[in-house]
Amino acid sequence: MSQSFVQYLENKNLSKNTINSYTFSLGQFRRLYHNKFNRKTLRQYKMHLLENYSAKTINLRIRGVNCYLEFIRKEKFKLSTVKVQNKNFLENVISEADYEYFKKKLKQNNVFWYFVVRFLAATGARVSELIQIKAEHVQLGSLDMYSKGGKVRRLYIPIKLQKETLKWLEMRQIRSGFVFLNRFGARITPRGISSQLKQLALKYGINSKVVYPHSFRHRFAKNFLAKYNDIALLADLMGHESIETTRIYLRKTSMEQRQIIDSVIDW
Repeated sequence: MSQSFVQYLENKNLSKNTINSYTFSLGQFRRLYHNKFNRKTLRQYKMHLLENYSAKTINLRIRGVNCYLEFIRKEKFKLSTVKVQNKNFLENVISEADYEYFKKKLKQNNVFWYFVVRFLAATGARVSELIQIKAEHVQLGSLDMYSKGGKVRRLYIPIKLQKETLKWLEMRQIRSGFVFLNRFGARITPRGISSQLKQLALKYGINSKVVYPHSFRHRFAKNFLAKYNDIALLADLMGHESIETTRIYLRKTSMEQRQIIDSVIDW
């Protein structure tokens, strides 16, 4: 991969994940079409994407290739993205009942994972943010996260969770450094967290499709709006650039929609 293209992406202040995605898209195109960038090969690439990927992934791949076309000054060949059909419900969000049950089982049998789940659901943290939490942040009750645009978002640790975590850390004789470590004493990875949560879901008889790190962030947002209906504040707490992103939490999950339909419609 051209290092100069990576540098170009870094200069655009893109996140590491976005850069990896864009370079993957470019590598995929090059493998399929032998590095020939013209209208024909680009149309063929788009057709390949349409036949094999979801609209969200298609647009991500197209944005990566388009960014490279800008880099090599062939903007006239840029591809148009596809329309993403927005759903009128939230998918695969753990229910409040399953969350409470999962939390109870973990507290009884897997205390470390109890705190992983508690922090995700009680702070709204992304998994990449969760693994940055240190004992010092728990003592303070918050930590400041810096976005790629240089903005600061404060992640608050609710007082009840803070007190409970401090007792747990004291038992483990942890007074400084990262909280969520693997058995080797290194920070646990997002992939490791996702994998273990799936296994624990299966162990306790919960649908594994709704047990993944971001599901608990969704749960945080749903619960927050149910108890304190301030969507602008929620957008700030979750670090959303636009309040429109946050509005999805005003919608019901598909399960909630089904329950309403079943209880209301009798004709």
